[in-house]
Amino acid sequence: MTERPVLYLVVCAAGPAEHIDELVDLLLADGWQVCMIVSPTAAPWLDRAALQDKTGYLVRVEWRMPGDPEPHPPADVVLAAPVTFNTVTKWALGINDTLALGVLNASLGAGLPIFAFPHVKAELAAHPAYAGYLTVLREAGVVVADGNPLSPAHGPDRWGVVIETLRSRRLP
Repeated sequence: MTERPVLYLVVCAAGPAEHIDELVDLLLADGWQVCMIVSPTAAPWLDRAALQDKTGYLVRVEWRMPGDPEPHPPADVVLAAPVTFNTVTKWALGINDTLALGVLNASLGAGLPIFAFPHVKAELAAHPAYAGYLTVLREAGVVVADGNPLSPAHGPDRWGVVIETLRSRRLP
């Protein structure tokens, strides 16, 4: 029996994060081991204990102390969903001031497959630098969803685009 592939789920503080348990359920049902890394702003929004019980892994927010063991197995794939304007812009610049950004930056440097699903207000998406930052990430190999696919208008189906994207690019 082959081991289930490991997916790091990086969650930022945008509206869909309040329903991240729905995505975790779908990912687990699809055969992934899910290890969650949550931005400090999103952390209070989530029931981390319930998510830890569901995934079997610590929901990480903070850096580990030097010498402490790594609480997650190595990732096969990284998924940033939802990812915010703030995280996109810092990530494209290589800023590493949270664990979530550290994981995204290190994963990019390691050449891991990375999928990003921005959830950004129209006013922020219209910022003159934003499109350029998305281009930087795409040119570095990140698969960035177009538009705002996690919009509340999609209701419970908001995560379908995420699952379909992962399935269409599934590792062997």
